[in-house]
Amino acid sequence: MTSAETIAREEYRRAHVPLYNEQKLKLGVFGANCSYGVNISHAPTTYKVTWEHTSAIVKRADAMGFELALPVARWRGFGGTTDFNGESFETYTWAAGLAQATERIMVAATSHVPTVHPIVAAKQATTIDHISRGRFCLNLVMGWFTPEMEMFQGSQRAHDDRYRYGAEWLAIAKRLWVDEQPFDFDSEHFHIRQAQAHPKPVQKPWPVLINAGHSPAARAFSAREVDFSFVGFDSVEQVRTVAAEVRALARTDYDRDIGICTSALVVCRETEAEARRVYRSIIEHGDRVAADNLMKVLGIESQSFNDRIARYRERVVAGWGTNPIIGTPEQVTAQLAEVSAAGVDGVVFGFLDYNEELKYFDSAVMPLLRQAGLRK
Repeated sequence: MTSAETIAREEYRRAHVPLYNEQKLKLGVFGANCSYGVNISHAPTTYKVTWEHTSAIVKRADAMGFELALPVARWRGFGGTTDFNGESFETYTWAAGLAQATERIMVAATSHVPTVHPIVAAKQATTIDHISRGRFCLNLVMGWFTPEMEMFQGSQRAHDDRYRYGAEWLAIAKRLWVDEQPFDFDSEHFHIRQAQAHPKPVQKPWPVLINAGHSPAARAFSAREVDFSFVGFDSVEQVRTVAAEVRALARTDYDRDIGICTSALVVCRETEAEARRVYRSIIEHGDRVAADNLMKVLGIESQSFNDRIARYRERVVAGWGTNPIIGTPEQVTAQLAEVSAAGVDGVVFGFLDYNEELKYFDSAVMPLLRQAGLRK
């Protein structure tokens, strides 16, 4: 066996890593590197894709004590009047810049594995881990958006083959992160000679790894390979069931523990009526063409999302298909408490207006989360 395959649990040295801190519910910001964030809508907002704006968002989240800044990897938009996510910052370089600009928050790169060679990705990840002093996190995506994959290689792999490719890709990266001597690697998709990489990451044995997906192949990959699985949040009952299933799969089939996270659009205002007006405004200003383009790809070409699209069409416009958390600070706190009780370790948030709404979240919600025992 390779050294990567024989690492004992005691060799995982991550006491300093934010996602392993003592906070009961970890918090993060999601999608603040792409145009329109998580909302396919022309609803009024100051949010824009500039380096000054996105770095201000993440630095504010850092100051608030959030644990994770998680970007969306996009290479093209979804058309319509918004061309949703058509403008975006590439996520490895985005994370590197933010690693230098922040103090405590974990900075993630979201990597479509077919778009970057594992030797390059492993070296980039290590570099950012050193810049951040061990605060880097790698989000692995198999490449579900067919037009994007056709930009790179002219075709899309069958669904489950994407995960077989991803497993080989990650096996190479893991060996580069831990093996001291050069190695050869031969598989269905890779034929590598004398691969090597130095220095090694700050985190041992490698940076925190995360993955999201709901198909059997996706769940098996997460349970076997990564540290945190991001599960869909259609309802508290659904996330409780899925969280238990993924944890059981990791424990029973692979003798390992895994963390569970999810994402949500948060609309928090002083009154529930105001919060719901803002949510309805997002939907009413929605770009239906871009939303339909996105739903077509998710519904037809990604088994991970098939069961979600038909039931939650509005949620695609407002929050990328997640279950929205809407209401007063007290109501938002109560809903987050329910999510935590369902077995979720962390939630990354999308907002209509990240910078302005984070200010309100800090003053109005964070104290209540501490009172509820979700934060210290």
